[in-house]
Amino acid sequence: MKHIVRFILLGLVVLGIIVVYDGFYILPEGQQVVLTQFGAPVGKPVTEAGLHLKIPFIQIANVFEKKILIWDGEPNQIPTNDKTYVFLDVTARWKISDALKFMQAVKTEARAQSLLNDIIGGTTRDMVNKNDLIEIIRSSDWSEATMSPTTENMGVKPKQGRDKIAISVRDQAAKMTPQYGITLIDVMIKRVNYIDSVQLTVFNRMISERKRIAAEKRSMGEGQKAEILGKVERELRQILSGANKDALGIKGKADAEATKIYGLAYNQDPEFYAFQKTLESYKSIVGSNTSLVLSSDSDLYQYLKSVTGQR
Repeated sequence: MKHIVRFILLGLVVLGIIVVYDGFYILPEGQQVVLTQFGAPVGKPVTEAGLHLKIPFIQIANVFEKKILIWDGEPNQIPTNDKTYVFLDVTARWKISDALKFMQAVKTEARAQSLLNDIIGGTTRDMVNKNDLIEIIRSSDWSEATMSPTTENMGVKPKQGRDKIAISVRDQAAKMTPQYGITLIDVMIKRVNYIDSVQLTVFNRMISERKRIAAEKRSMGEGQKAEILGKVERELRQILSGANKDALGIKGKADAEATKIYGLAYNQDPEFYAFQKTLESYKSIVGSNTSLVLSSDSDLYQYLKSVTGQR
């Protein structure tokens, strides 16, 4: 009899431990719980982290994430309004804002990801279909100084740009997610790429545009070069003109000084000066094979006559 009582007491203790263990649950930070009783939700979602109580065996704690989650869509080939196909890679951030509604409508995160594929993917396709390629490939802060045109719409600034289109996708898709207990935080376009048939054409256009810019830069450089060379030539002429002016002034002063000295020397003995200048002229006039025919009254001949004693 005692053994039976011991077994009963031991069973009750084990049952009590199991009841206590199953009657409490710990909710970590960043998660939330919806209690269900026989499959039906009971009460409001539990969002505060800590130790919580539930009816053991009857109630089940369904745990959902409370933190922000990431949705990554598959890159899709989408036609733009101007009939150009692009590959678009889109991502988004979302969270479970109403765990009860989420559990009733979606149940699991995997199904939520599939649901977002339809909502965000479809909205993105609609927005891309309504906009030209230039709006998709250029950012909203595009400017001529930061990016050169690479589309048929050269020189046309986008009206919206990629960033604002992503915001429009978020706004449209966010209207459909609350019914599933989901809040869509933002949508971002990670990558835009051309399909192979368009890529070569775009690259050739980019090369042509870069060549045009390079030719324009070279032309500007040649113009600046000509301007600089002209300025140098003008300054050189000014320097040479000033130098020639100074040289002529110095030469004139020197000639005047020489003339003054010659004049003083001449005035000291004019006869000797005339005689010396005549002898110097003989040296330049009379050579080894020179014959002179002079009149008797020639000034040059007067000193030759004086050699013979004639006057």
